[in-house]
Amino acid sequence: MSKTSENLSAAFAGESQANRKYLAFAEKAESEGKPGVAKLFRAAAAAETIHAHAHLRLMKGIGSTEENLKAAIEGETFEFKSMYPDMMEDAKAEGENAVLRYFGFANEAEKIHAELYSAALEADSDKFADAEFYICSVCGHTQDGAATDKCPICGAAAKAYNKVD
Repeated sequence: MSKTSENLSAAFAGESQANRKYLAFAEKAESEGKPGVAKLFRAAAAAETIHAHAHLRLMKGIGSTEENLKAAIEGETFEFKSMYPDMMEDAKAEGENAVLRYFGFANEAEKIHAELYSAALEADSDKFADAEFYICSVCGHTQDGAATDKCPICGAAAKAYNKVD
């Protein structure tokens, strides 16, 4: 891998992380009654997304929808088969029970993501054209259709789900 390729990969990771961090900072600013600062964080997050997407395009990291679905399945499968199980073992060994619990939530959600991507890949048409996705705001459980009474992963009430537009 060339140095420029390594730099693009590092820049993509950094910009992606900055986007997520700034959105979390915006939520905190909102909760502290600072809507202007929250707006600033959201603006910077949007700019970081532009940077990350440009880096990903330059890395040739976006293919056809079929290729992208296959890449997504591969990534999600790695997360739930290798990444999170290893991280869960480390958290357990270190007595980090809150981290262990949340890694478990994420691990289960990643399995569902891989299943949904697989269903989309296997379908002859856009299987989810009329779908309404709901996400549990506690653990990330993703489902097609309205929230159930209780999240099957973390047990959160239906009110914890948000519709994805």
